Amino acid sequence: MKRKNRLSIKEYKEGILSGNRVILSRAITLVESALEEDNELAAELIDEIYPHTGNSFRIGITGVPGVGKSTFIESFGLHLLKKRKKLAVLTIDPSSQKSGGSILGDKTRMERLSVMENAFIRPSPAGDALGGVAHKTRETMLLCEAAGYDVVFIETVGVGQSETAVKNMVDFFLLLMLAGAGDELQGIKKGIMEMADTIAITKADGANLAASKKARKEYQNALHLFPANENGWNPEVVVCSALENFGLDEIEKRLNDYQQKMKESGFFNYNRKQQAVHWMHQTINFYLKRNFYNQEKIREKIDIFEEAVRAGNKHSVQAARELLSI
Repeated sequence: MKRKNRLSIKEYKEGILSGNRVILSRAITLVESALEEDNELAAELIDEIYPHTGNSFRIGITGVPGVGKSTFIESFGLHLLKKRKKLAVLTIDPSSQKSGGSILGDKTRMERLSVMENAFIRPSPAGDALGGVAHKTRETMLLCEAAGYDVVFIETVGVGQSETAVKNMVDFFLLLMLAGAGDELQGIKKGIMEMADTIAITKADGANLAASKKARKEYQNALHLFPANENGWNPEVVVCSALENFGLDEIEKRLNDYQQKMKESGFFNYNRKQQAVHWMHQTINFYLKRNFYNQEKIREKIDIFEEAVRAGNKHSVQAARELLSI
């Protein structure tokens, strides 16, 4: 029996492949659902649309808070639409620790882009996922590819968590930085800088232009201190202004050059295959954890064990091992 507000697999598939944004949105809601029956339907849907995926250029975009990620994505997205691209933007919002809901609304932050026919914006709460990436971001990305979007942006929270999660699902990793952001952010910068395929100094306009050009040289020098990338790509630093559309052509050229070089060398497909294996293990971990906590015998005892740990009657490792052995 079909659940209320749920379509058949055929209806979902035909709607997605025809580029119907309403059905695409409904399919993403299905994939993101925590209900067991929805998970089964979603898995079947992914199986059906999978042969139609993999044709997009997947781009991860991150940066420290205040760097202007949404402003940049809107300007650069509009820039790409003029080049006849179809763009999907998957934005991972910080989640409220109280409600679990999304705190920010990216559609309200990208008003011009959100009304464009060839753009699709989907915010999702990060929940408890590491690196500010929602658990089902990969599945959502596949649905967008099947719907014909040839460029997919994945925007992360950018609060200094491990950005490895995003690196492991995209082809190109773009790091947005500010000039003169302060030494307190150096710890965040170094770890993410090592993963970046290009660094863009944002807000390079007005009185900030000179400082941005200076920062470009400093970051470019810093990149030389990192080990060489296994793919043979040399990351560079560019300056840009989303408000003045300055530097966007240079960033687009970097993206195109990277894609061409990686495909010619074979690294593009190699990297995708490695990511697919990583995704398999991530999915196993996700289901193992979910299935563990869904067991009735665990649900019956978890509160007792939590209270024992709070009271100091059991230490954390002891409690975890005993729960796992039930």
